[in-house]
Amino acid sequence: MYILKKSLGQHFLKDETIIKKIVDALMEHPFTRLLEVGPGGGALTKELVKIPGIDFKAVELDDDKVPLLKKQFPILQDKIIHQDFLQVDQPFEEPFIVIGNFPYNISTQILFKVLDWKDDVPVVIGMFQKEVAQRAASGPGSKVYGVLSALLQPFYDIEYLFDVPPESFTPPPKVMSGVIRLTRKAEPLKVRSQRSYEILVKTAFNQRRKTLRNAVKSLFMPDVLKDELFNKRAEALSIEDFAALTYRMQ
Repeated sequence: MYILKKSLGQHFLKDETIIKKIVDALMEHPFTRLLEVGPGGGALTKELVKIPGIDFKAVELDDDKVPLLKKQFPILQDKIIHQDFLQVDQPFEEPFIVIGNFPYNISTQILFKVLDWKDDVPVVIGMFQKEVAQRAASGPGSKVYGVLSALLQPFYDIEYLFDVPPESFTPPPKVMSGVIRLTRKAEPLKVRSQRSYEILVKTAFNQRRKTLRNAVKSLFMPDVLKDELFNKRAEALSIEDFAALTYRMQ
């Protein structure tokens, strides 16, 4: 029997219908290597280990879960990376898919970690708190469009797949959950530099109630700031708008 650990943000999936929908979404893209983040009680793992002909690994931090997972799935003996996902080295040298019912307390950090591996991760399928899932997938003009959306979307197309209600978990979280799929774009957004793009996006959204002119004035020469685009607020700008602006930064 396993014990739930609040400190690790654990909510274990038990709804077989939802598990099937996640696996179905995964199987829409061919792959040979798969990394599961936070297998926990193994609800999703039990389906993933059945997929024929793949190299499967899982990252699990919880000391209690690792021996239980190995006992339940003997195939995992040397396949579990017993570490904090945020500290893990890239697990495969060749391209791999990332999947998981991600711990909610570090879910945005998980997405930024995946971004470091973007050249080798063509697809991510993850369960998040609904608000985080919506933030990742939303576009300009939405109240939840922000830093997460604007930093992920230059590299990935993001689809919000479906809601997952609290009763699908043990224990039920206090919030609705959602599953999203990130699919790497064939051509990433062209920017002056990744660093300048990140600085611009973070500075713009850091004061999202201000006009862009007031929020990012430290990054541009006064004559550039006269452009009417700077009358807008950050959430009105597309990632293409931000990309174009990087070429005009000082």
